[in-house]
Amino acid sequence: MKLTGAAAARYFARPDPARMGLLIFGADAMRVALRRQEVIAALIGPEGEGEMRLSRIPAGELRKDGALLSDAIRAQGFFPGQRVAFLEDATDTLAPLVADAVADWRPGDAAVVVTAGDLKAKSALRKIFEDHPNAYAIGIYDDPPGRDEIEETLRRAGLAQIGREAMDDLLTLARELDPGDFRQTVEKVALYKHGDPAPLSPEDVAACAPATIEADVDDLLTLVAEGEARRLGPTVRRLEGQGVGAVTVCIAALRHFRALHAAVADPGGPSSGIARMRPPVWGPRRDRMLRQAQAWPLDRLEMALRVLVDTDLTLRSSSRAPAMAVMERALMRLAMLNRR
Repeated sequence: MKLTGAAAARYFARPDPARMGLLIFGADAMRVALRRQEVIAALIGPEGEGEMRLSRIPAGELRKDGALLSDAIRAQGFFPGQRVAFLEDATDTLAPLVADAVADWRPGDAAVVVTAGDLKAKSALRKIFEDHPNAYAIGIYDDPPGRDEIEETLRRAGLAQIGREAMDDLLTLARELDPGDFRQTVEKVALYKHGDPAPLSPEDVAACAPATIEADVDDLLTLVAEGEARRLGPTVRRLEGQGVGAVTVCIAALRHFRALHAAVADPGGPSSGIARMRPPVWGPRRDRMLRQAQAWPLDRLEMALRVLVDTDLTLRSSSRAPAMAVMERALMRLAMLNRR
């Protein structure tokens, strides 16, 4: 049988040990691996692998010895408890061997977990599990996790009190990060909030989100938009030391001030304009942008955009002026512009 959506997410978290097995397939190997780890851990528990209740069979080994999977399914362990026979990176060429191995599966045998890459709808491997009355096949696609899935991940990490804005920020992070990075971020949030009964806030999420060079550029642009001219120099030097180019900073500044211009020009006001932004702006950065949009008049934003466009043309010209110095001077002008 096939499982999709919320039903699939629930099954990963709480698989039925009475089922013959599960096929997990998808083009993203990381997403498939994370789901495989989750379902096997739920089946055999934290001590299962140490108690030799997990038999791991690489696809290449099964090709050499076609009886490996069948033997693993029916083997008797030294320790009591659920056993799992895990076939890794299977392909349709192994479908006949898998079909033979599961044909005589009986209650008490090891549960079968098979992972595979992207499989077509007519895949022989998918057909084995989709047509079996006591097995499931679940496809893993590139869609970001939904709210139910994120809430389940947070509950497993020990986080039950989640503010609405914090959940919105986590949904945004789930769309932007790889699955492994997102899971690590959630674990980091859980450690950060350990022993703290207060609901999870956007500030908590921001404190645990992965730090990037883009975040450092955002910090620089915040100084510019909020008129912190005296603090610009050290921040520019730090970015330059990290290898960030002047053109990169200029492009980011143009994007930032165009976003502010769009927010201020929005008929519904800056708050409505920021809510319409794509990709969405979240957490403390959303609050900062709203504060900046409320402080900048439309005509000053248009002047700022002209300064940045002229700077971009200079940086891309044959001028021999030091590029980062040209960029720093433009940022200084912007920081002073709205203080007049």
